[in-house]
Amino acid sequence: MIVGTVKEIKNHEYRVGLTPESVHELTAHGHAVLVETGAGEGIGAHDALYERAGATIIATAAEVFARAEMIVKVKEPQAVERAMLRPGQILYTYLHLAPDPEQTRDLIASGATCIAYETVTDASGGLPLLKPMSQVAGRMSIQAGATALEKAHGGRGVLLGGVPGVLPAKVVVIGGGVVGFNAAQMAAGLGADVTILDRNPEVLEKLGMYFEARAKTRFSNRANLAECVAEADLVIGAVLIPGAAAPKLVSADMLKTMKKGAVLVDVAIDQGGCFETSHATTHADPTYIIDGIVHYCVANMPGAVARTSTYALNNVTLPHALRIAELGWKDALRRDPHLLAGLNVWDGKVTYKAVADDLGLPYTPAEDAIA
Repeated sequence: MIVGTVKEIKNHEYRVGLTPESVHELTAHGHAVLVETGAGEGIGAHDALYERAGATIIATAAEVFARAEMIVKVKEPQAVERAMLRPGQILYTYLHLAPDPEQTRDLIASGATCIAYETVTDASGGLPLLKPMSQVAGRMSIQAGATALEKAHGGRGVLLGGVPGVLPAKVVVIGGGVVGFNAAQMAAGLGADVTILDRNPEVLEKLGMYFEARAKTRFSNRANLAECVAEADLVIGAVLIPGAAAPKLVSADMLKTMKKGAVLVDVAIDQGGCFETSHATTHADPTYIIDGIVHYCVANMPGAVARTSTYALNNVTLPHALRIAELGWKDALRRDPHLLAGLNVWDGKVTYKAVADDLGLPYTPAEDAIA
């Protein structure tokens, strides 16, 4: 198979779909790999490294799209990239379609076979291709929140861990999954006063056993959530419903109960955000203030630590890319129901129910694609 990767063009996105090491694996299995010139510069992987791994360096993204049978990316294709997709071509990347009707319409119109990292599952019911970026984003959320809390950035001027004789900041983490766990780990490690909210008693029990006295857990209902948000210096939104738009758990009215200069970090912004007042921002302009509350809603947080993120991502995406290249997408999905769960758009049809439901589009079961 001819596999292609291109330079990411989303604002301040430095990750790349394939590392030189991943290219070496693909070429060792007999596949041709096309890499747009400069695609790996953001992680310190120069064209010469890709050439040594067996790739062919291509001058433009348009030529890569024109020649490749499968495009491997990181972020969802931007409008100019979507226009280059063709019927039957495989797109393998993060898509986050539920809050993005424009992208969904374009992918439907393209006729491409679109496999989304974020909905591929595993035997335990987890999301293994989302997990490493959730780990990165969870840990980064505390760094970003700590910076936003500084007075110069509009925050309350509070140090997360406090100092002897001065109380630490109160950090509230909404959601105890991969993002929430990693955020709580970082916040507790810095000495903050951490509370994690979740609706799953088993998750709360596991978190309680892990953190012991270093973090508190509370069942997430409206009353507990409102109370915790009102007391917080920093709130991390770490809620995920696989493939679907995130629920709006923190309302605009709740902001009026918060301390001026408190910070909201919405890690769920890729799926539309879990705060009513959230809208996507970029690394170039990451925050805005509503009712005195600082909002950090960068939609590609792991892009800021591109080298760590790219290698963590390739560790989990490459095995599936190899199987797709070896078997063809249809046979690869037929043999692996977990990879089949990643099929979001095929032949002009939406094949992931949560996306179809959220966008009011007709739904075609993914099984129809491999029948």
